[in-house]
Amino acid sequence: MLQIKDLVFDAWGRRFFDEATVSLPKDAKVGLVGRNGVGKSTLFKLILDELHLGSGEIGMPRNSRIGSVDQEHPATPVPLLDTVLAADVERARLLEEVETADPEHMGEIYARLIEIDADRAPSRAAEILAGLGFTNEDLSRPMAEFSGGWRMRVALAASLFAEPDLLLLDEPTNYLDLEGALWLEARLKKYPHTAMVISHDRELLNNSVDHILHLKDGKLDLYPGGYDNFEHQVSEKLRLQAATRVKVEARREHLQAFVDRFRAKASKAAQAQSRLKMIAKLPPVSAVIEERVAPFNLPSPERPLPPPLIRLEEATVGYGGAPILRHLNLRLDLDDRIGLLGVNGAGKSTFAKLVAGALTVETGRLHRSQRLRVGWFHQHQIEAMDPTDTPLEIIRRAMPEAADSKRRAALAGFGLGYDKVETTVANLSGGERARLLLNMVAMEAPHLLILDEPTNHLDIDSRRALLDALNDYEGAVILITHDRSLMELVADRLWLAADGGITPFEGDMEDYAKFVLDRARMAARAPTQVKAEAVAPPPPPPPPVRTKTPSGPARRRAEAAEAALARASQALAVIDRALTDPATFAADPGKAAELGRRRAQAQAAVDTAEAEWLEAQEAYEAVKA
Repeated sequence: MLQIKDLVFDAWGRRFFDEATVSLPKDAKVGLVGRNGVGKSTLFKLILDELHLGSGEIGMPRNSRIGSVDQEHPATPVPLLDTVLAADVERARLLEEVETADPEHMGEIYARLIEIDADRAPSRAAEILAGLGFTNEDLSRPMAEFSGGWRMRVALAASLFAEPDLLLLDEPTNYLDLEGALWLEARLKKYPHTAMVISHDRELLNNSVDHILHLKDGKLDLYPGGYDNFEHQVSEKLRLQAATRVKVEARREHLQAFVDRFRAKASKAAQAQSRLKMIAKLPPVSAVIEERVAPFNLPSPERPLPPPLIRLEEATVGYGGAPILRHLNLRLDLDDRIGLLGVNGAGKSTFAKLVAGALTVETGRLHRSQRLRVGWFHQHQIEAMDPTDTPLEIIRRAMPEAADSKRRAALAGFGLGYDKVETTVANLSGGERARLLLNMVAMEAPHLLILDEPTNHLDIDSRRALLDALNDYEGAVILITHDRSLMELVADRLWLAADGGITPFEGDMEDYAKFVLDRARMAARAPTQVKAEAVAPPPPPPPPVRTKTPSGPARRRAEAAEAALARASQALAVIDRALTDPATFAADPGKAAELGRRRAQAQAAVDTAEAEWLEAQEAYEAVKA
């Protein structure tokens, strides 16, 4: 599908690609991985022709469509649903043409509309939007009413809806919550064409892609399978490379020893020259250099506090208007590792502010130790950094009494070496800024760490380093993240923010993933209030007037079967309405599971009744004939 041959590209004083060559199979789902700053986003820009090649070729089949999500959708007065529908350019063009087309061309246009399944487009768009967290009420809202983060989701929805031949996604989960990331993971897996995704999300790379494209040292290497399989193959490749190097060096030393011993002897001169030629022909094998990732420094509190650290009793919190969270009855101890789940807007960040001390309860009680120290990292801290600041100036304010040598040593421990300490924030990568802030919030050895999306700018190896640091840290942790792997390996208890409250979630991340996907499927099946646009050909001539329906056993059997089918369908509809109500899941997940089993039984009853009705109707039609 995508052919890259001998690609060379230099920019900003460095070489990004050095005769890189790769060929992507048709309809492959490819995860593009590599360290921060190696050129993954640059490759996307080269494919999109936003940057010009130094040399080499990037080719695709003729008339192939490329789609990407480069920036948030503009704030226009166009309704949400219409914005996404407009992403299918061909459909929009055909619908426009059908209004003014000549009668002889109408048939061709309608045939093409039927071929691309245009009449299902509104419901398909609504399904994608529901999976990304939009409600039915949002479909008619103008784009100008949505925030930048939600408009990024619209841009993603538009690309998925248009279904280009090559879909390019650059860190798509960075602006999604965990629920949206789980939905996208399932959606990508069944995407009908080729997709290339830059991601540091291990679960997405394991569950959604069938190839890993590794960018390192200016080269592109394609590996089959998911990320775990890629890691195994790379480890084996490095092991074989190291073993080969040892063998080659041993052979080189053996030949060189013979040359050194007998070079001066006339009788052995020919053999010595022969061995010199053999040495020259030995293949060069580069040394295996392990890429080192700087660890995170999360010091544990020296003196533990008596439990509980925090206790909430019927607490309500908000911002002066209607409360965001109500009836909070929760307890947090020093050894707790809490994973906070819930869709965006459910109150997760509000709860983090309350626990961090940035908000106070409006009603109810909040008990907390007077000596409690809290380290709070949230994603907006990175955006709020002064672009003219430097790491040295930032840590100078945090350590006013320390010597510069001690400050520089601390920054080196954060992974910011000598060449970075006086670099402006604007010129630091997102990963470097995240490292700086994550280490800074933990400098005072807090009793509680609150981490709100800490991994957005970290590559996979840095995420593993953060996981290791969190597992060594001996304080309490509240974790909000869309990184399912980190959540599974850090959190030992899950709390769910939903319906204006926070309650314990009974189950693990596998249960929660199933809960989220089942809820998305139910939402997709629910009535969307979307009026399908008329794209079918003109209606056929009216049917002939039917004669009087004959009476008899066949008619009565058909009527009875039809009534049975209506009763079975009504029972199924009642269960579906319950399953599409979010309150059903929030109140009692066990009841929701039971409803799911009952729905399967009800669907089977509908299928049986429908088969009986068809058989009876066919018999009735035969009698009439």
